[in-house]
Amino acid sequence: MSLNDELRAFRELQRGQDPAASWALKQRAARELAESGLAERALAVGAHAPHFSLPSATGRTVALEDLLAHGPVVLTFYRGAWCPYCNIALQHLQRHHADITARGARLVAVSPQIPDESLSLSEKHDLAFDVLSDIGSVTAQRYGVAFRTSDELAAHYARSGLELERFNDGHARVLPIPATYVIDRSGVVRWAFVDTDFTVRAEPADILAALAALDALG
Repeated sequence: MSLNDELRAFRELQRGQDPAASWALKQRAARELAESGLAERALAVGAHAPHFSLPSATGRTVALEDLLAHGPVVLTFYRGAWCPYCNIALQHLQRHHADITARGARLVAVSPQIPDESLSLSEKHDLAFDVLSDIGSVTAQRYGVAFRTSDELAAHYARSGLELERFNDGHARVLPIPATYVIDRSGVVRWAFVDTDFTVRAEPADILAALAALDALG
């Protein structure tokens, strides 16, 4: 089963379990975000990837320029360990991690959550790639993929018991939309997936195809 097949199946399951009002609220928020044009304004193919230097779950500082010194970089943004769609996506990336590294690339995942939460996530899913903390979504903003949740959606998350204020070190309202970039060694974005729909993610097979295209270019 492909990643998005699994995400669609999970979405239908969640739809059947969510109260009608909750589901309608999420769909309304999703439409508003899609209509905002955020995805169209995000960093695109051909652009130079903004530099970042972020703490990993294990306490190391990981810088884009250091990663690029070893080869291409696959950079993926996700909302956090509290998001089941993100967990499914990260598990699929882990299954393809060996294929990604075989192409000479480094995979890193970035979220606005604190390192302790990233560490818990990494250990839970036995992730072999770096999971980085982008407190305040500063890096996500530089890539044009950060947005501020509506008052209505923020209140819904709070009622649901999500401790985003704690998870995100006081920045509960700013989150990234799903985005994945393949960046070549010169720092140029060669492939991009950006979508405001948090239930849709970049397929690992497409990431591998983008890396193969880089290989073909030499």
